[in-house]
Amino acid sequence: MRNRQYANTLLKKSISRFGRILVLTGARQTGKTTLVRRLFPDYTYISIEDPVMRSTFSNLTAEQWKSIYPKAILDEVQKEPQLIESIKATYDQWDEPRYILLGSSQLLLMEKVRESLAGRCSIVEIYPLTLPELQTKGWEDPVVPSLFQQEIQQQIDGDYLPSFLLDKKHISKLAAYNHYLQFGGYPAVSGSDTTPDEKAEWLKNYVRTYLERDVRDLASFRDLEPFVKLQQYIALNTGSLTNASSIGKQLGVSVKTVQRYIKYFEMSYQALNLPSWSRNPNKRLVKSSKVHYMDLGVIHAVLNKRGGLTGNEYESAIVSEIYKQAKSVDSAVQFSFLRTHDGKEVDLLLEFQDFYYAFEIKMAERVNRTDAKHLFGLEEILDKPVKKAFLLSNDVDTKYFDEKTIAIHAAMFLG
Repeated sequence: MRNRQYANTLLKKSISRFGRILVLTGARQTGKTTLVRRLFPDYTYISIEDPVMRSTFSNLTAEQWKSIYPKAILDEVQKEPQLIESIKATYDQWDEPRYILLGSSQLLLMEKVRESLAGRCSIVEIYPLTLPELQTKGWEDPVVPSLFQQEIQQQIDGDYLPSFLLDKKHISKLAAYNHYLQFGGYPAVSGSDTTPDEKAEWLKNYVRTYLERDVRDLASFRDLEPFVKLQQYIALNTGSLTNASSIGKQLGVSVKTVQRYIKYFEMSYQALNLPSWSRNPNKRLVKSSKVHYMDLGVIHAVLNKRGGLTGNEYESAIVSEIYKQAKSVDSAVQFSFLRTHDGKEVDLLLEFQDFYYAFEIKMAERVNRTDAKHLFGLEEILDKPVKKAFLLSNDVDTKYFDEKTIAIHAAMFLG
C-alpha cells in the first residue's frame, strides 16, 4: 500500500472541533477503507455492505451506539441512511463518541450529510493516487510534496532547476509519470507485482462494477445503454467543450438527460466538470464547461485501448493531477479554464483569495515562447493578479519567458 498525503489531514481533522464525525467520500477503490483502518486501529470497523447486518445496526439506539461502539468506522454508509440519524443523535447527546463515515456515492451520502450532520462533521474527499504518492514504497515511506504543492503553499525559494535531468528524483518521478499516463492512479494497479495485462483487466472490471453498482445506486435506470454511450462519448472527448444539445442529438436523449448524466459522473468522482471563467461567478455556472475524465486508466478501459495518448487525454491527465494534488493538501482553491471571444485560451486557472495561477498544457517534447502565448497579458482580463503562469509539457529544459511565466517538465513539477 502506498502512503497517502491525506493521512496528515485526517489525523489533524480527527482532533479538531468538528472531527468527532469524519466523512470520507470518493470513487470506489481509492483506498478509503485501508487508509482509515490503518490510521485509526482502535475504531471498530463496520461494513454496511451486508444487507443482513445492515438492519441490525440500523436498529441500534443512540445509547447502544455510545456503549457498544463509542468509536467506529462505518463503511458504505449511504446504503443505510437511517444510520446517519443514529450517529447524529449520539453526537448530540455525548461528547466522547467518535465516528468515521465512508461512502463511494457523493450524491447519496452528501444529501444525507447536509440534512443531518450540517455543522457536526468534517468532510474529506479521497481521490486516486497522486504522482508523489505513486513514488512511495509503503506506509513508512514519507510522501514528498511536489514542486506544485510547494508552490501553492508558498514554500518555493529561488528558481526552478534548469533541466529535469538535474532533478535528483528524475528517475522515480519519470517512472511514476509514465505509469500514470498509461494506467492512471488507482492503488490496485500501482504495484510492480501485477503485469500490464492484469492492470488492464482490473480497470475493465472496475468500469463494469461502476456501472452495475455505483450508477444503479445513483439512479434507477431502466436502461443503462444511454448512460454507457455518454460514458464513451466523454472518454472520447475528454477535455473538450461540452454542448449538451449537440451531445443529446448524437445520443438520442434530451438536454436535461445529458446534464443529469454528466452530474452523475461528477458526483461519482469519475469526471471533473471544469467551468469557464467569468468575472461574474454566476455566469460560470451557465457558460459551456469542459468535462475532464479523472483517470486515464479508466478512460482507456472504457475505450478498450492501450497506449496512443491523444492531446486531450494528456490535458485531462495533467488537469486531474493538479486537481488531486491541490485537494490532497487541503488547499482552498477554485478551478476553471479561460476562453475569450478573441480566441485566447488557458487550459487551467487556479483562483486563490488574492491571485491566480495559470496553466497551459502541451504534450510536446519541445516548447517555446509561442506555445505560452496565451499566458501573457492575463491580468488585462482577470480580476486579480497572476502570481505565476506555467507551461507544462514533456520538454526537459526549464525556460523562463519572463519573471513569472515558466515552461517546466510536467513530471518534474508534479512528481
